[in-house]
Amino acid sequence: MKLPGHDAIARQAGEHLVTHRVKLPKKLVERPIRQVGKRLAMALLVLVVTVVVVYADHDGYHDNADSSVDLLDAAYYATVTLSTTGYGDITPVSDSARLTNILVITPLRVLFLIILVGTTLEVLTERTREEWRLSRWRSALRDHTVVVGFGTKGRSAIQTVCATGLKKQQVVVVDPSAKVIDAATADGYAGVIGDATRSEVLKRAEVQRARQIIIATQRDDTAVLVTLTARQLNRAVKIVAAVREEENAPLLRQSGADAVITSASAAGRLLGLSVLSPAAGMVMEDLIQQGSGLDIVERPVIRAEAGRSPRDIDDLVVSVVRGHRVLGYDDPAVATLQLTDRLITIVRATPATQITPDTRPLPQD
Repeated sequence: MKLPGHDAIARQAGEHLVTHRVKLPKKLVERPIRQVGKRLAMALLVLVVTVVVVYADHDGYHDNADSSVDLLDAAYYATVTLSTTGYGDITPVSDSARLTNILVITPLRVLFLIILVGTTLEVLTERTREEWRLSRWRSALRDHTVVVGFGTKGRSAIQTVCATGLKKQQVVVVDPSAKVIDAATADGYAGVIGDATRSEVLKRAEVQRARQIIIATQRDDTAVLVTLTARQLNRAVKIVAAVREEENAPLLRQSGADAVITSASAAGRLLGLSVLSPAAGMVMEDLIQQGSGLDIVERPVIRAEAGRSPRDIDDLVVSVVRGHRVLGYDDPAVATLQLTDRLITIVRATPATQITPDTRPLPQD
């Protein structure tokens, strides 16, 4: 296995300085910068209207400096009046100017304050609401799925798992890219921005209470480090990792991965099978795509099937899971099915088709 060089190590050390945070899915609302921009435009409009009103009746105002009120004086008076500063150097002296202040300037002042105070309160309220959502999310998150890496492999893994009934609220995506996490939250998943090789980042994803972890990083050495860190935080979690090179698969298993998928080799074997037999390649691709055509599902043995041979039941049985062993349907050890067995079958995909999660505890080291 190739280790990163000095430049890569230095780059990773620099990435450790990047802050990490949790982002929850948000409802489709207007962007904050646009909301603030609208509030600012409204405040400026109120200010301009006030300047026009004062200047239109500038003869009714008195300036202690030179007695006359020009456009600049009108803008000055409008600013200090709307901000409730009120120095008193420019005052309304005529009845019309005073009436205008009562009926027009005062409501504009109240509107101006409402815009400014309302913006501040909304920001504080939104921040408090976000903190409350985050706290409630942390306290309620149990037996969830953590996906490290939201690239092509990570997206496909999430879509496959969610197609079997897993709710999006039970998925947490971890990725060092803020843009990638934004895409994940836009799809309805919670996201954590940060380097998943660091324990504090995985703790923000509540890995210590997760049920399963899918590691779909771009580099094999990163997958090894993430696996080691995750296994240290949660000894019972199920870890499934993807590697590019087949020679690195044993290292992933030694690091604590329960299952390792070699993406490059799997794609190569599918390509070779498609060359030898295009029809067989199409069937394999159909089996891989969850939710359409044929699906591979895992389910428990029902009482009516106990004591029967795997070949005698209605479904097409491929393998039988007994204990921690996966046995072929023709293995003499599974001549008769037991209630504690689980079946891996090929079925026609329907909206009700789903993989029943394996709820058995994993063996402890």
